[in-house]
Amino acid sequence: MRAIDFFDNAAARNPGGVCLQDTQASRTFAEVRARTCKIANRLGSDGFEPGVKGGLYAPNCVEALEVILGLFRAGVVWAPVNSKNSVEDNCGIMDACDVELLFYHSRFEDAIDRIRSLCPQIRKFICIDRAGKDAPFMDEWCKDAAETDPDIPLGPDSLLAIMSSGGTTGKPKGIMLTQLNWETMIASLLASVEVRENAAYLAATPVTHGAGAAGIALMAGGARQIILPDFDAKLVLDTMERESVTHLFLPPTAIYMLLSQPGIENRKFPALRGFLYAAAPMAVDKLRQCIDIFGPVMIQTFGQTEAPMFCTILSARDHLAVNDPDLEGRLASCGRPGLLTKVAIMDDDGNLMPTGERGEIVVRGNLVMKGYYKNPEATAEVSKFGWHHTGDIGVIDEDGFVYVVDRKKDMIISGGFNVYPAEVEQVIWSHAAVQDCAVIGVPDEKWGEAVKAVIELKPGGRVDGDEIIALCKARLGSVRTPKTVEIWDSLPRTPVGKVSKKDIREKFWQGEKRRI
Repeated sequence: MRAIDFFDNAAARNPGGVCLQDTQASRTFAEVRARTCKIANRLGSDGFEPGVKGGLYAPNCVEALEVILGLFRAGVVWAPVNSKNSVEDNCGIMDACDVELLFYHSRFEDAIDRIRSLCPQIRKFICIDRAGKDAPFMDEWCKDAAETDPDIPLGPDSLLAIMSSGGTTGKPKGIMLTQLNWETMIASLLASVEVRENAAYLAATPVTHGAGAAGIALMAGGARQIILPDFDAKLVLDTMERESVTHLFLPPTAIYMLLSQPGIENRKFPALRGFLYAAAPMAVDKLRQCIDIFGPVMIQTFGQTEAPMFCTILSARDHLAVNDPDLEGRLASCGRPGLLTKVAIMDDDGNLMPTGERGEIVVRGNLVMKGYYKNPEATAEVSKFGWHHTGDIGVIDEDGFVYVVDRKKDMIISGGFNVYPAEVEQVIWSHAAVQDCAVIGVPDEKWGEAVKAVIELKPGGRVDGDEIIALCKARLGSVRTPKTVEIWDSLPRTPVGKVSKKDIREKFWQGEKRRI
């Protein structure tokens, strides 16, 4: 199966059903299929053969999803460009991925001259929503192209996309995903998430990342895509009610913003069937609040761009442990291995660890990437001992549930003891006044590294450092308790909404030897 075949199957089942909608447009499956065929055929006539790299620089909108599907159909390798990155960062990504074609939204017209200068290898620019200064309007560019599928043969090992790693711990790498990787991701999702008739998926965070992958996968099941230009907590809740949203994906940071909305406890979401969350640990107390408000629909997934989204799944049924004191500890896990992925725990010497022992989470199967683009050294390093190394420290219990203890590179060594920030963050998140937090190690003459908590409060929230320290000491003991606490107006975040510990560490490690 080519990735586009999944969409075509859905279009054949429901050609007249709404496929994509945003604040400006609404299109049926048949209309989207025809438009993606025209894009693919025009790309072919312009000389962009399968394997060429194509970028998309746009906010969330109907046209952006059409371009992605058009690239899939043409066999042009999609290289996502995050609209929240700086122009220079995006140029670096496009240059590293050998992008030769760029679709862009007029919102970024002012950046195009700069991109032309920094990325001379790009030989075609196309504006997706109107005519650009020196670029054709996409609708005009492809208006005479055929509305039939060019039916380009693409084998399972053919590249579908080169995704950029987050770059929070160093220079981003190009992650090569194949047709088979994407097929495995779709199959993993549809094996775990029920998609009924009239399914409606809400894309409220960048479609260049998890929200887009989940949405395109659900589209294979016939789900209508409701696209918001940016995340706005009130707008998300309003849209969920108005559009009878059945599925959505959000990172925990965004979910916390939903929970802080006044009157959320009075809202009703009877249509909701699957609320997916991933990308960072979720505070157990806040997860319990989610279940009270949204119902037994929470679904956690664990993965990374190198093995997208579904290495493990904590199903909606698993979340019912919230009502069982003997099982509620499972809510701190990220679930059990997905249907098509093998998950294990490994030590630094390549030995698989027994149940209950900590080590690095490693995975293997058809979900795992082909490798890093033009970076065989990094590919070999992350693939040691025949497994993909996630960089996460974890443990698997006797029932097969996987617990992410922390990022391997985030671990704090304080006075010779290993401190895993995620364990401390779980406790801090449980405080009613806390919106979000980050726990890091900072330089300390006595301890080498001292545990520090940096906290963002909910609107109107009040708490001081002594109270947080007392809470942690009562739950965790003195070793893992922060020595100091700072309250910030807001925490720095990456373009995909994760708290950026790299940026937080920079304030405290300037001039020090520790790599941030």
